[in-house]
Amino acid sequence: MERCAARRAPEEERRVRANAREYNEKFQYASNCIKTSKYNIVTFLPVNLFEQFQEVANTYFLFLLILQLIPQISSLSWFTTIVPLVLVLTITAVKDATDDYFRHKSDNQVNNRQSQVLIGGILQQEQWMNVRVGDIIKLENNQFVAADLLLLCSSEPHGLCYIETAELDGETNMKVRQAIPVTSELGDTSKLARFDGEVICEPPNNKLDKFGGTLYWKENKYPLSNQNMLLRGCVLRNTEWCFGLVIFAGPDTKLMQNSGRTKFKRTSIDRLMNTLVLWIFGFLVCMGVILAIGNAIWEHEVGVCFQIYLPWDEGVHSAFFSGFLSFWSYIIILNTVVPISLYVSMGSVTLSPELSLSHSVEVIRLGHSYFINWDKKMYCAKRRTPAEARTTTLNEELGQVEYIFSDKTGTLTQNIMVFSKCSVNGHGYGDVQDVLGHKAELGERPEPVDFSFNPLADPRFQFWDPSLLEAVKLGDPHVHEFFRLLSLCHTVMSEEKSEGELYYKAQSPDEGALVTAARNFGFVFRSRTPKTITVHELGQAITYQLLAILDFNNIRKRMSVIVRSPEGKIRLYCKGADTILLERLHPINQDLTNVTTDHLNEYAGEGLRTLVLAYKDLEEGYYEDWSERLHRAGSAPEAREDRLARLYDEVERDMMLLGATAIEDKLQQGVPETIAILTLANIKIWVLTGDKQETAVNIGYSCKMLTDDMTEVFVVTGHTVLEVREELRKAREKMMDASRSMGNGFSYQEKLSSSKLTSVLEAIAGEYALVINGHSLAHALEADMEVEFLETACACKAVICCRVTPLQKAQVVELVKKYKKAVTLAIGDGANDVSMIKTAHIGVGISGQEGIQAVLASDYSFSQFKFLQRLLLVHGRWSYLRMCKFLCYFFYKNFAFTMVHFWFGFFCGFSAQTVYDQYFITLYNIVYTSLPVLAMGVFDQDVPEQRSMEYPKLYEPGQLNLLFNKREFFICIAQGIYTSVLMFFIPYGVFADATRDDGAQLADYQSFAVTVATSLVIVVSVQIGLDTGFWTAINHFFIWGSLAAYFAILFAMHSDGLFQMFPNQFRFVGNAQNTLAQPTVWLTIALTTVVCIMPVVAFRFLKLDLKPELSDTVRYTQLVRKKQKTQHRCMRRVGRVGSRRSGYAFSHQEGFGELIMSGKNMRLSSLALSSFAARPSAGWIETLRKKKGSDGSTAGSPSAAPDKMLKV
Repeated sequence: MERCAARRAPEEERRVRANAREYNEKFQYASNCIKTSKYNIVTFLPVNLFEQFQEVANTYFLFLLILQLIPQISSLSWFTTIVPLVLVLTITAVKDATDDYFRHKSDNQVNNRQSQVLIGGILQQEQWMNVRVGDIIKLENNQFVAADLLLLCSSEPHGLCYIETAELDGETNMKVRQAIPVTSELGDTSKLARFDGEVICEPPNNKLDKFGGTLYWKENKYPLSNQNMLLRGCVLRNTEWCFGLVIFAGPDTKLMQNSGRTKFKRTSIDRLMNTLVLWIFGFLVCMGVILAIGNAIWEHEVGVCFQIYLPWDEGVHSAFFSGFLSFWSYIIILNTVVPISLYVSMGSVTLSPELSLSHSVEVIRLGHSYFINWDKKMYCAKRRTPAEARTTTLNEELGQVEYIFSDKTGTLTQNIMVFSKCSVNGHGYGDVQDVLGHKAELGERPEPVDFSFNPLADPRFQFWDPSLLEAVKLGDPHVHEFFRLLSLCHTVMSEEKSEGELYYKAQSPDEGALVTAARNFGFVFRSRTPKTITVHELGQAITYQLLAILDFNNIRKRMSVIVRSPEGKIRLYCKGADTILLERLHPINQDLTNVTTDHLNEYAGEGLRTLVLAYKDLEEGYYEDWSERLHRAGSAPEAREDRLARLYDEVERDMMLLGATAIEDKLQQGVPETIAILTLANIKIWVLTGDKQETAVNIGYSCKMLTDDMTEVFVVTGHTVLEVREELRKAREKMMDASRSMGNGFSYQEKLSSSKLTSVLEAIAGEYALVINGHSLAHALEADMEVEFLETACACKAVICCRVTPLQKAQVVELVKKYKKAVTLAIGDGANDVSMIKTAHIGVGISGQEGIQAVLASDYSFSQFKFLQRLLLVHGRWSYLRMCKFLCYFFYKNFAFTMVHFWFGFFCGFSAQTVYDQYFITLYNIVYTSLPVLAMGVFDQDVPEQRSMEYPKLYEPGQLNLLFNKREFFICIAQGIYTSVLMFFIPYGVFADATRDDGAQLADYQSFAVTVATSLVIVVSVQIGLDTGFWTAINHFFIWGSLAAYFAILFAMHSDGLFQMFPNQFRFVGNAQNTLAQPTVWLTIALTTVVCIMPVVAFRFLKLDLKPELSDTVRYTQLVRKKQKTQHRCMRRVGRVGSRRSGYAFSHQEGFGELIMSGKNMRLSSLALSSFAARPSAGWIETLRKKKGSDGSTAGSPSAAPDKMLKV
């Protein structure tokens, strides 16, 4: 067990010899024992405390506690600090211990699983943790793979086996693995016991899709690849048994190598809090210095005269040293002004029930996350998939998104591929035709093609052009070769559950659609082995010898197979992207290429996904030579992939064109509406796709990203740096010229600074879009051009990047993060989107057809793109609003509470005496004011969810960071200081001359403390009542309950019962009852409350009347609608007979017909909104956006501002 965590020097290569434990042990490879737990019984307490005190908050509180233990410094009891500190440490320790207990339990469960290990020629049961590198183990069907194994043999022919990799990459479709031929016959344990091959391979790494190594056996060497490996975490399926050689074990396995920590993301509010906390701490030090200086002066001038009955403490011999001690005393007393617990609690949280209520921000964020998880309107019933917040740290950032980067396939579209059209030898097929053979109009679709002649046809497949089936039946050789290619050139696995019932398992929906199309037209892929493919061609079974598979990757963008027909002819079949294949054709294909290119452009214009098909006949001698070179390249210890790529490139040249396919991938439901509404919320959407330009542009128009009303759509297709730079420059010039012609007064200057040019470009009039190809983007992302590209792109309303690689997707996101102070969101559904999702501030994964790798890497996930609208405009906006209101109130109440001590210092000889008693100081933030602000932070709303969706402009304050920034922070601080001044000086002035009912002096210290504390609790409770915009029963209960708890505890602490039990702690018996029985005290409390609250009420009333925000107007609109509904109900009570006039004329407003036909039907025409738009203050957001230099579409002339506010 001790080897579980043993550290070893990094490996350069790994050498593993089968059945030789002594040989392998000299390399000190890790055992198969895993350890994910952190503690044991002995180390838990010291290690856990060490980890907790690495947190700034805990160290800060420990420092305060040490100060409070020094009698010459502390005027507060030590328990005011140690109680919350111990509480937090204990709860965190219990949570950590519980988590680690379950980790221990999981580790033990995994490590104690049983595996069959071949030892001394006999299969023995061994625990997983006792498996060693070099062992040969046997796996049976449905068993988990114990370690990373080299597959040696299996029960299936040719050493095949099937695995499920859901725990590795989230994909549930089965994958095939194959033993190399030389070991596939070692099915007997006696043969395996004599196997002494040695594997030299790469060191442990986290690359799940790559493996390189060589097997040396019997003086021969055999190349090994990922297709020969079974990785830990996989499950053996549909295979009775298999044997494997352990290559990597325990922590060296690829599964464990990928279990590292994900990069932690922080919100912009978190980053702002870093700065604010430092400022507040500096302010605390300044207050301590001022009061310390005051203490030194007072002791030198006044205190020295009273040494007889007010002597200095022991060890204090000068006024200066007294001031020094006073500084630390006031640091203790005033420490509540530093929200250190709040600051630290804004860190990472997991969705677990063990959570300290003292960490209010964690509770609020956790509540917001559960609201997302519980949202039934984001639940997909078809897939039974709810929305999921996979993190709690980014909820408020959802309300500040300015840029969305979206994949196309599977994100905007359904990723359910349908074979729609094709081009074969220059003839196009797939257009829907009427009975006369003419192209049918929309809505005139006839009956689909009848495939009843084919007993193996998929009944779900539909095609509408019968001429293609006729060409098959008439024996057109080109059509036959076309479908033969589709039935052979793929990596699909076929499973025949019953006779004639085929089930295809494809790694991509595209491949599945193409193989299914060939199946229905009579070329049925039936089965495969590692060396053969069996196809039923028009009812006749034909077996082709599979010589090589040249697999697809993102660089090649094509795949090929080399097969030998029963007649002995060797042919290469290839399918891939048109940009790649068309340049690899033989020159003799030029005329056919021109016709096929026209068809490709036509298909792409309809938004279809296209592939080009080609073939090449190979001579026997050339193939033998090429195959030998391929074998040597596969066995090369270095640069293996580069050598293979060069050989693939060599053979895939001078091919003959067969045709092209066009696959339809329909838009998801609600995508156009979602994009339109998000655009109106001033969110810029960039689509990053691997599809060709025409397909992406057409999808852009379909989903309303691109519209005919746009001023211009710029297309950048340059192949060199100079061409790309020139195209970007011309685009900027056109935007500037158009803006100048519209009277905006801008003049383009080539020598404008980068920041100035960006500001000018983003303020231009008109709507533009940018479309850029992958090869052009590669140049645009270079260091000397990236700023020019960003300036041009950010001035456009929509950006589409075509033919991009996964790396380029991440680079585009990183570019915007680098130069724009804006929150970015990336959304995708496939493994090629993972890097983009991890790079963006917020990553959203869609659980679609491409597995769940994107979901596993994301911060939020759901099943359809349309839910993004609700995630941002409802949950995101509410989370941002609630967090901002919570923080503003938190700072206000703490400054109002703490600053009273500062003012009191000037009247107590700077002696570090507190105004409140120590129990009130302890309970103020824990009991009296915590729950009301918690309820507001969790439940508050400014407008209902329906209005948030109707009025996307409500989203803009979050983008502009209006609700919590440095300005708002200082306003809250100023209000808190103002409240503290009145809270201290009004009771102080009243008590100077006030008397009790019996004529005795009222001004004793404890009565003053009770009065100030009561005033404070009432004022902050009234203030949170004013701040609460959405009242629930919980809000009422918490606010009034907190007030009731305050008075109950206050009277209890001054009761005779507690005095008798703890006479040294509760000395002031009956003080609270006597003080609050005086009318003067209640009048003082009432006066203080009114004077503190009235300016706030007056300011908000004037602001609402003179400069209302959009949310204020929406609430007013809602009230008007409710009033109108009430009036309509009253009117309906009045009987009316006889008339049957149509209600149509009264339920519609003039102009909506033209509005809908124009495509701008995402505008609202509410009477109340129209009246709001007429207000002179309607353009307040636009004015601010001009200053920030954000979106030009909302920054216009003052006369245009009201019209812009009508956009929702």
